[in-house]
Amino acid sequence: MCGRYVITKPVTKTRDLVKSVNVVNDVANYNAHPTQKLPVIKSYSNAKILEVLQWGLTPSWTQEREIRPLINARLETLGEKMTFKNLIKNYRCLVIADGYYEWKRKENVKTPHYFTREDNRPVFFAGIYKDHQFLIITREASSNVVDIHQRQPVVINEEDLDEYFNLKIEGTNFLRSHQAPKLKFHPVSRDVNKPTNNSKHLIEAIIN
Repeated sequence: MCGRYVITKPVTKTRDLVKSVNVVNDVANYNAHPTQKLPVIKSYSNAKILEVLQWGLTPSWTQEREIRPLINARLETLGEKMTFKNLIKNYRCLVIADGYYEWKRKENVKTPHYFTREDNRPVFFAGIYKDHQFLIITREASSNVVDIHQRQPVVINEEDLDEYFNLKIEGTNFLRSHQAPKLKFHPVSRDVNKPTNNSKHLIEAIIN
């Protein structure tokens, strides 16, 4: 899954990709977490816009019982579940990031790691949204990531963003066939476990 990530200067990072910015501050968030309002790119009929949505999507069927908002959706079942089927068809978004955190479990100890692209370019997570909420699509981890965690976010290359936004292209087929960029990672401080911690030291490598 993907439950924490990093985004710094989202306006600067997307300046050449979007036509306008709607209530997004060009600041650093080193511990982006569910329930926060975070910058995403949405595509309208005439332009792409950078705006904020809340991370965590509440399906309509939860009205009868309370559950936590969904923060991830599995690519493998995205086109099958009623909760997501219409969203991947009509409501796609891109979540801009520097990288993300994932935890490696060894016995009873979970060690956080920070993941970025090998080429250090901005990261674009494939997402879907409903109203003012979004979630991040995940897939099985690649060979160099699976030792840390069995899942990872679907990352789209910048040159392929328009294809993801093209609603004439079947979304799940595109994501399954898309060539994902290679990632690198390193262990980081357990300070990231606490959502209120938010500073650059969270992404700095530590030596175990």
